[in-house]
Amino acid sequence: MKTTRMRALFWVLLATTAIGSGAAAYSQARDPIWDSSQLPESRGTVKQYTLTPRGDVDGLILTDGTEVKLPPHLSAQTVFAIRPGDQVSVRGLRARAIPLVDAASVTNVATGKSVVDNGPPDRRGANDDQTISGRIALQLHGKRGEVNGVVLDDGTTLRLPPPEAERMQDQLAQGRSISVRGDVLDTALGKVVDVRAIGASPEQMTEVRSPRPPGPKDGPDRRGPPPPPPPGFGPPPPPPRG
Repeated sequence: MKTTRMRALFWVLLATTAIGSGAAAYSQARDPIWDSSQLPESRGTVKQYTLTPRGDVDGLILTDGTEVKLPPHLSAQTVFAIRPGDQVSVRGLRARAIPLVDAASVTNVATGKSVVDNGPPDRRGANDDQTISGRIALQLHGKRGEVNGVVLDDGTTLRLPPPEAERMQDQLAQGRSISVRGDVLDTALGKVVDVRAIGASPEQMTEVRSPRPPGPKDGPDRRGPPPPPPPGFGPPPPPPRG
């Protein structure tokens, strides 16, 4: 509850600054880019990360006991920029009664690398698909050896359903030039494309079929022979011989 209230105060502070700067600043207030230098600064040395039940980093503990809160979607950026033992500069709102900072940014003093909370990650919709072109460096596989994507020369990962990868295997050969259209997610760990169309060039693409939703557990789409009948439901025994 306190963290929610502090974050609300943070947005009020930023909105007030934007209004005071005129109409141009107001139009920028909707963008996820803020000047966190206007917020109070705290400095200290990182003792450890704080983790969510899923293992994502959602903050830091400093050696003086201060708890620094960050959203879990910044987990990768935090681990890349800041490690235990690093001295950091934290910009954010401090709690009144406990050593807690709701951070808008955390900067590694030695390297200058910063982690900035600009809001939730941008999840692009189907109408915001991008087109990516490159040369295939290698294929990616599932646990059964089925092809489920490729990696381009620049490190971009392309993912598509295994049945479609099998259907388009000639286009996914190593060394081939390829163009794809799809949902692009660019993270600190790399760029990945959820492929919706694929082809030799942006002008010649084939739509990727969506995976078929799974049917009932014992329906006609199941694989393998039918399961054996449960005990007591087998064929009746032969009649006794007279």
